[in-house]
Parts: sequence; C-alpha cells; structure tokens
Amino acid sequence: MPADGYLERLKREGRIVVVGASLAGLRAAETLRDEGFAGTLTMVGDEPYEPYDRPPLSKGVLLNRTTPDHTALPRRRALDADWRLGVAATGLDMAAKRVRLADGEELEYDRLLIATGVRARPWPHEREAELDGVFVLRTRDDATALQKRLTDGPRRVFVVGAGFTGSEIASACREREIAVTVAERGAAPLVGALGGVVGEVAAQLQRESGVDLRTGVMVTGLEGDSAGRVRTAHLSDGSSVEADVVVVSLGATRNTEWLTGSGLGAGPRGIACDAGCRAFDIRGIVTDDIFVAGDVARSPHPLFGYQFLSLEHWGNAVSQAETAAHNMLCKSVDRRPHMWVPAFWSSQFGVNIKSVGVPSMGTEILISQGSLAERRFVGVYGYQERVIGAVTFDQARWLPFYEHLIETTASFPPPFATVDRRPEGARPVPADFPDPSVPTHGPTVTLSGYSPADRRMTFTPGRH
Repeated sequence: MPADGYLERLKREGRIVVVGASLAGLRAAETLRDEGFAGTLTMVGDEPYEPYDRPPLSKGVLLNRTTPDHTALPRRRALDADWRLGVAATGLDMAAKRVRLADGEELEYDRLLIATGVRARPWPHEREAELDGVFVLRTRDDATALQKRLTDGPRRVFVVGAGFTGSEIASACREREIAVTVAERGAAPLVGALGGVVGEVAAQLQRESGVDLRTGVMVTGLEGDSAGRVRTAHLSDGSSVEADVVVVSLGATRNTEWLTGSGLGAGPRGIACDAGCRAFDIRGIVTDDIFVAGDVARSPHPLFGYQFLSLEHWGNAVSQAETAAHNMLCKSVDRRPHMWVPAFWSSQFGVNIKSVGVPSMGTEILISQGSLAERRFVGVYGYQERVIGAVTFDQARWLPFYEHLIETTASFPPPFATVDRRPEGARPVPADFPDPSVPTHGPTVTLSGYSPADRRMTFTPGRH
C-alpha cells in the first residue's frame, strides 16, 4: 500500500493514463475529474476519433437516419486531457510503469486504466476477407463503409451469423427493402444469448420479414469474381448464395494482444480483475495501480456464483468505468465493488428486445407474461431453482420487477401469479441453449472461472 500522503499527491499532481478512448474510457476520465483528480490525464485511442456511441452504428446509421460522424458521445464535463488518438498502445512495462505506443513514444503513469474493448472477429480466410464487398461492423469506419455500400443498392446482402448485430443488420436491410440472406450455425437466431425457445420466435420474425434465414449451416467459403468482388457464399449443406455484399458477424475478439508478455493476467477472454476493477497479474496477485473497465474486463459477480463475467453491454461499460475511476483515487477501505446487473437491449424487425441478468446461465425458461405467438412476452430464466435472468419482447416496462427478483435471488419458478399469464406459462420448459462447446454467434455475456456454487445472499445494488 502506498505511503501516507500518496493518494493526496496522486490527486494533486499524479499521472493517469487511460488506454481506450471509448465509452468506458471517457466516463472513467470524467469520473476522475469529478472526484478531484487534478494531475495529468492522457487518453490513448487507436482510432482517430474521440469517443463515439456504437449502438447507432448497426441501427440508425444503416437506416440512414444518422451518419457515423454524428455518433460522438456527449461530454458530462470538460476533461483537460491530453488526447493521443489514432495511435495504438503496443506494450506495457509494469515494473517501469510505462505504456508503449505504436509511434515509439512511451507514457509514464502512476495509475493506468485499460479500456481497450473488443474488435469484430474477421472472416478467418484472409484472402476471402479482402474481397471487395466483405465487411465487418464494429467501428465508425466500418459503419461508414457499409452504409455507403447499402446506399448503392446491392442486389443481395449475405450476413454470416445471427447474433444481435447480425440480426440488426438483416433488419436494417429489410427495412430498406434490400434482399438479405442470413446464415447461422446454431438452430436459430440469438440462440447463444437467449436459448432455443426465444430463438424460434426470432426466427419466425426474420422469415416473416422476408429474410432468407438458413440455420444449422456453416459458411464454407466466399468466392469472388475476376475483379476481386465478392459474388458467392458457399454453405456446408452444399448450397450457395449469390450476393454482392457480405457482412461477417461472428462476434468479438478482446483487444489484449498488446499486453502479451507484460505479466498482466490478460488473454483471449479479457483481462481478469477483482470486483474493485484492479487487474490481476499472471500469478493471480491483484495489482494496485492497474485497473480495467468495459468490454475487455473479466470480473467476478456474487449474484452469478462468483463467475468471472465479460460483458459487452453499454451500461456495464459506464458503471464499471465509474467504479474503477473512483477506486483509483481512494483508500482500500473506501473502494466499492462493481456489481452492476447485466442488461442489454436490441431493436430489430419492429420489436424491442431487452434482457437483464445472465439468461445464458439458465437451464429453464418460463413465459411468465404474454405469449410467444404474439411476440409480446416476458421470459424468466431459472438456474438451480433461482431466477437468473429475464428477457422481454415489447414488454420492457416489466423488466425492473424481474431485475429485483434476480437481485434478491428469488426462487424459480416465481411462486406467485403474474399479469397476463397464459396457459403456456403454466410450467417452465428447457431453455434450450446450445452445447457450450459448439460456437454460436452473438452471446453478450461470457462466463468463465469455476462452476457457480448454489450460494444464497442478499444483494443491495449500489446507489451512487
């Protein structure tokens, strides 16, 4: 623990580096200033843009309702920061407390926050990925390029992967009356995140909206013409689809490669940290000067068996960044844990989908309100006889109630009547998640660590 007076000197004249000029990085920087940090604040980002909002990229931007350069995140306050944009971090020297940048510069720090997030997983065959007309969608530049190509009026768009992003892209195409085919390795869209029961509803929505949905198939190859433009996607069932735009939506890869050899506990699943956002080194010892927040972080959560959760959720990035920034500036007794209840939303095919908790941990689902056939319902997920998650289709107003059930580790199935309970909600059914060993597209929560224990506790959400 630093000597007496260290924290006061840190707040007055210290050096804090934030790697990741993202939503999490921005909110952390604002919190640092809010909590009295008056020292040198440096923001490092590999993109040339100041922090912007990603959810509109697969929704409003593709629908031409906004443009990528109008997605900048609003500022909550002035930062007085040194912005190093368009230059990636390439290495970390933990002993010397230095971050190496791609331009050769090194930044010294007293406290470091890592919020490098994730990037789109590319098409695995490099030559096919380089064909003109093959896209991914994660960054502002990705959205700009795809928006332009959709505006050019392609004959058909082919989407690889029916997770949330892939499904939102397909929805935007249909809304623009562009023919679209979606290929999904699992049995249904969204199956990795919400299970087969809800996935079947998503499949019906897509087909009724005119999507050519192919499930249970893999894409075996992309073929181009003599000019290097993509023309055909070949599938594992022997069929092929002619398309002049292919969007690869195979999930995300965490940006941790730059930490290789640093001694930090970083890998493909993210950077492990404690509930206070302090990073672990490779020995499992928590560091006291390196913190993590956002999509790249893996932290234990008491509500979910102390499993390490990696959450690609907008609200988690904000909450975890605020907690990390607070803890960077205070004594250990004043630190607080990051215990945000996971929440996610999506808008596709005219339906508003929201979830809370970790549905993918559920073994059973109960349709507690509404009807699957009407595409307006609440599904509650159970695990080891407790409520672990919930999803709503156009029923978001009920979600806070189910969030409370999760926070209080309520029993499953809920032992009380609910509004608009239909006969199909009489008893739980298997949630029908795919075998975890079989890759699917689109989970928004990654579980890792030891198996969850049947632990009972009282959870009081932080109000700060």
